[in-house]
Amino acid sequence: MSEPILSVENLTVQFRTDSGWLTAIDDVAFSVGERECLGIVGESGSGKSVSALSILRLHNRANTRIPNGAIRYGGADVLKLPARELRRIRGGEIAMIFQDPMSSLNPVLTIADQIVETLRLHQSVSPSAARRRAIELLDLVRIPDAARRVDEYPHRLSGGMRQRVMIAMAIACQPKLLIADEPTTALDVTIQAQILELLRDLQAELGRSVILITHALGVIAEFAQRVVVMYAGQVIETAPVDALFGRPMHYCGRRAIMITQIIPS
Repeated sequence: MSEPILSVENLTVQFRTDSGWLTAIDDVAFSVGERECLGIVGESGSGKSVSALSILRLHNRANTRIPNGAIRYGGADVLKLPARELRRIRGGEIAMIFQDPMSSLNPVLTIADQIVETLRLHQSVSPSAARRRAIELLDLVRIPDAARRVDEYPHRLSGGMRQRVMIAMAIACQPKLLIADEPTTALDVTIQAQILELLRDLQAELGRSVILITHALGVIAEFAQRVVVMYAGQVIETAPVDALFGRPMHYCGRRAIMITQIIPS
């Protein structure tokens, strides 16, 4: 593997509940290299999204704590960065594509407003230049008639188009790392294939690192170079894709359990 662009080291995340602190992920460790696509796979509740949200510290601080671990990016521990530096990294150097664009996009702002806001937050560009760039980004993610669509509100777009808008916003500031958290979950099979093809083409064209989170082994087989398998809040296996599918199992005590038994296809 190439030199890691980001490393998660022995990360433990806990959530406050009525009965005390619940450990959501325990001693999780993985890394992603330059220009690499790392797949994180596991069943619902295995800790995939919790791990991803921790990278950008997007959990609610009032009911979340991280008693152990480090997330190293650019020579620094993200968990210890001051708020100003963290805002620079969010969207500027590490960007996230969420699984439900309708709950991530602001319903009262146009697509142009939201992309322009992202651009002007991280780059010194005029409003007119940011708008031109927003249209270019919609073209890049293959939204037809981008010059018109840029002034639409999210509810006027299809689910596939909204997800393309989310991808456009994520790549707007040319981040070094993209985190795609189940980006095709709410889409039909045909649109899923189109979104995955778009992500693959953008990675090749832009040369970015990608963390792809999914529960679908077929997506992992097609898209990723290495795979992290999570189960019950822990990393149980990390392997190249070919090795994982050649011998798909992890060990629970003395009993070997096939990965295909714990992860739905």
